[in-house]
Amino acid sequence: MRKANMQLVALSLTAAITFTGFSLDAHAATSDKVTKVMPQAGITYALGNNQVSLSNLQQSIDEEKAEEESDSDSKTETSSASSVTADGIDLSTTVTDVTPLASTITDNILSDIQDATGAVIKKSEDAAAEKEAEAASEASTEEELFKTLVIAQVSKYVNVRDIPSEDGEIVGKLYDKSVGTYIGEENGWYKIQSGSVEGYVKAEYCVTGDDAVELAKKVGTRIATVTTTTLKVRNGPGLDAEVIGLVPIEDELVVEEELDGWVKVSIEEGDGYVSLDYVSLSTEFVKAESKAEEETRLAKEAAAREAATKAAKSSTSKSSSSSESSSGSSYNSASSYTTATSSIGSAVAQFALQFVGNPYVYGGTSLTNGADCSGFVMSVYANFGVSLPHSSGADRSVGAAVDGLANAQPGDIVCYSGHVAIYIGNGQIVHASTAKTGIKVSDAGYRTVLAVRRIF
Repeated sequence: MRKANMQLVALSLTAAITFTGFSLDAHAATSDKVTKVMPQAGITYALGNNQVSLSNLQQSIDEEKAEEESDSDSKTETSSASSVTADGIDLSTTVTDVTPLASTITDNILSDIQDATGAVIKKSEDAAAEKEAEAASEASTEEELFKTLVIAQVSKYVNVRDIPSEDGEIVGKLYDKSVGTYIGEENGWYKIQSGSVEGYVKAEYCVTGDDAVELAKKVGTRIATVTTTTLKVRNGPGLDAEVIGLVPIEDELVVEEELDGWVKVSIEEGDGYVSLDYVSLSTEFVKAESKAEEETRLAKEAAAREAATKAAKSSTSKSSSSSESSSGSSYNSASSYTTATSSIGSAVAQFALQFVGNPYVYGGTSLTNGADCSGFVMSVYANFGVSLPHSSGADRSVGAAVDGLANAQPGDIVCYSGHVAIYIGNGQIVHASTAKTGIKVSDAGYRTVLAVRRIF
């Protein structure tokens, strides 16, 4: 059988080539195109109508092989006069010993394609090396950024003043583990910019430079925000891994670890993995609060609390003394828990507790027939005239901030990564946990608490 060198005629190649296992960029242009596909080699390409079609070329080669084999007994070689393809290519100059399968493509063939098409083909190991280099560069850039931070290390907060002196006017507060950007240093004071606040903090209460690098990684919270309608959380970093939980769009998950194309996150069902294709990553730092912002926040929180209290009293006074679920179980109304001596927060907690044992249903909002974590909190508060979002991530911003679990009161909302619950006192919460456990009571500190919010 004749052997010759393969020639690819590429007079006006158009479009890009997609090559399985390789990173490839191709550049060309023409106005008259016809697309051919060679699926067994994992190649998609476009050729002008005056070019050789690889699929037609291969067909002609196969026909010639069959003709030669039929004449093998006589050991007589057929004439090459008719060995011309429909495209007008003389097969006497065409290779017949190369099968275009992905498993047999060699570096020489890749080189031929590269020479003929002008495409830039990179091997998968080269692409992996580039990814590693990019990751290292990003880490280096992040470290340099962290060196410019000023991080407070105090019991509560350090005052931000307008001049580098304790005689200066207080313009804001930099709370413990809060972060500002270093501007300069003067007489033992750091000048910083944090949020809307610019001023000076005593250097002895803060760290910056190399000391801030590791601390920044601890005080900053890496967040993965869900960008798809329903995100599947798997028990391993791969699409074939088992799904352990579902998370709705815009929910925020704490990132435990970042991998190639995947991140490890924490959800109620445990730690799992999500694809980077369906989340956006960010790092949250607490910033300084100006004096004006603090006054505005406190006034807003007081007004919201007063409005919520009025709504709760109005809502509970109109409700009946009890209700019955579809299963026949009887439940007391919100009003039955509201008394002159108890707080509305305590009434919220007691009202919520009567639904323990009812089912967890993803996306549900029914206290009797099934709710998910944020649906449960939303529906409990709805009975007290308060409208809350159906999102555990959004619940981190409702009401007023409470300084840690130690200061939580019954009725407060406790927020976790991808989860939310209602505090009932004595270090415990009531929550719609998982499909296996339903609505139940747990220790509030069973997972890392991201925020505690107070409505009443």
